[in-house]
Amino acid sequence: MAFESLSDKFQSIFANLKRKGRLTEQDVSAAMKEVKMALLEADVNFKVVKEFVNAVKERAIGQDVMEGLNPGQYVIKIVNEELIQLMGATESELTYAKQQPTIYMMVGLQGAGKTTTTAKLAGKIKKSGKKPLLVACDIYRPAAIKQLQVVGGQLDIPVFAMGDQIQPVDIAKAAIAHAEKNHNDVIIIDTAGRLHIDETMMDELVEVRDEVKPQEILLVVDAMTGQDAVNVANSFNDKIGIDGVILTKLDGDTRGGAALSVRAVTKKPIKFVGLGEKLTDLEVFYPERMASRILGMGDVLTLIEKAQDVLDEKKAAEMERKFRKAEFTFDDFLEQMQQIKKMGSFSDVINMIPGMGSQLKNVQIDDKEINKIEAMILSMTLDERGNPSLINPSRKKRIASGSGTNMQDVNKFIKQFEQSKKMMKQMGGMMKGKKGKKGMNFPFMG
Repeated sequence: MAFESLSDKFQSIFANLKRKGRLTEQDVSAAMKEVKMALLEADVNFKVVKEFVNAVKERAIGQDVMEGLNPGQYVIKIVNEELIQLMGATESELTYAKQQPTIYMMVGLQGAGKTTTTAKLAGKIKKSGKKPLLVACDIYRPAAIKQLQVVGGQLDIPVFAMGDQIQPVDIAKAAIAHAEKNHNDVIIIDTAGRLHIDETMMDELVEVRDEVKPQEILLVVDAMTGQDAVNVANSFNDKIGIDGVILTKLDGDTRGGAALSVRAVTKKPIKFVGLGEKLTDLEVFYPERMASRILGMGDVLTLIEKAQDVLDEKKAAEMERKFRKAEFTFDDFLEQMQQIKKMGSFSDVINMIPGMGSQLKNVQIDDKEINKIEAMILSMTLDERGNPSLINPSRKKRIASGSGTNMQDVNKFIKQFEQSKKMMKQMGGMMKGKKGKKGMNFPFMG
């Protein structure tokens, strides 16, 4: 999970501060020393850490904090605000050319996930109503062109390719003519990467840049490489100039050094972050939301946006009615569980709910368990799914056999399901009468 280790350390530091009725300068200094160590261990650039800690300390050692009713909370507020500033203050959206087509040039090293990210970006742009064209200019890496064609096909986005014998600059020129002829208003060029930065690669990128004059050059870097990601960003910016950064594999980066350093060191914004392997797992980078995640405050806005993308409003209203009347069936549960799976891993969803991440810190939420539950439901007959009271011991044995589980698993699941129905009915009653309130219904947390 992104920022897991840093988030844990921050929450521990601030828990100690909140227990103090008043803060002394020594209390603040001790806390900032721990913050400094936590950031350094998260592989954040040393210069960035020093400036960040000094900024927080300067604001925290003041009369407002020392004499406040809840000084610990006030220090957390300061840290939150400084984190947001560190990562860029506000989101940085893509810009579009005044005259079509708009050209984006994707650059980066091999292994950062550039080709897949290029397709993800095209999918996001297509969703906004544009007509993108992907251009295969990586003529060196084996199967790079085929990979772009495969992912482009999955998103129903055309890919312009001329094989691996034509020079990238010529492919890029031909792609522009093709786009104008076919009314593609956005061109995204997937350029060649290398295992490390070299002059030949940079010269080629400069040649393509000068020929196509892209609206934006976007650098794709692997978040898990920490300070190396910052060094790569600096090198590309110095040699060809970049307009923004896309951080990939942020979901696997428990430290977060790259996300906290890139903007501060390069002065270039982080535009998007990759948070999974699906072609939809590319999110706009919101500094405010990311700071909230780091401090364990959840990320409700992103959760709502994800829900709006995958949850049907009419179905949600019908589900709420069933909850209130305790008519929730196994089919309903299966449908809702499948919708929530589209939002990402269960752990990620839980960590976006304020307070839930820390409360369930030691609870193993294994996505494989969800697959097991799906198998049990699919092994039931239609009558059993609609009327759980029909499921007797012999039926449980058949369900266990059909789902590759055992009687204990089936008994545990059915018991939890019944408890869930009771809980949902109570919650439905509590919510009754609150007009205009819209919520999200989540299946039970077994």
